[in-house]
Amino acid sequence: MSIRSLHLLGSPVLRQRGQEVAEVDDQVRRLIEDLFETMYAAKGVGLAANQVGVARRVAVVDAEGERRVLVNPVILEAEGKDTAEEGCLSIPEVYADVTRPDRVVVQALDADGQQVTFTATGLPARAIQHEIDHLDGILFLDHLGPMKRRLLLNRWKKEHAKDDGFIVEVKPESADTR
Repeated sequence: MSIRSLHLLGSPVLRQRGQEVAEVDDQVRRLIEDLFETMYAAKGVGLAANQVGVARRVAVVDAEGERRVLVNPVILEAEGKDTAEEGCLSIPEVYADVTRPDRVVVQALDADGQQVTFTATGLPARAIQHEIDHLDGILFLDHLGPMKRRLLLNRWKKEHAKDDGFIVEVKPESADTR
């Protein structure tokens, strides 16, 4: 397992739709382990492969005790409505209220390549939807109205004008608390 670098807003891979995974093999399992380790080090509740520069349909979530591996995930049902603040490891220090369904039924492959179907509500449902959006090249900013999105993007650009690129190393020393 290893902690991978995160791709930040502006990195082209964040806007790519991830490729379907044909088989959950050792390479995919290593990616899953790396995603969990990187997510924990960055103190997140979810992470998609796009966010570490890999355009494949693989994501992980660990929210409110629900630890999920999502390979080729599909939302089968969505209902309810909940508005809550969201952030993103690829857009650090930017937060906004996003409205999403409060309950989802998801089908995906797990780390063993077995198809699973499960229901999630609350924060786990929100995190799963956020990560599936990443796999489709969608950012949480895309769910905002044009004025709010423009305001946050302008602030981001101003704060990151001197950055050298779109990739940031996750510091392993931040991994000591989960």
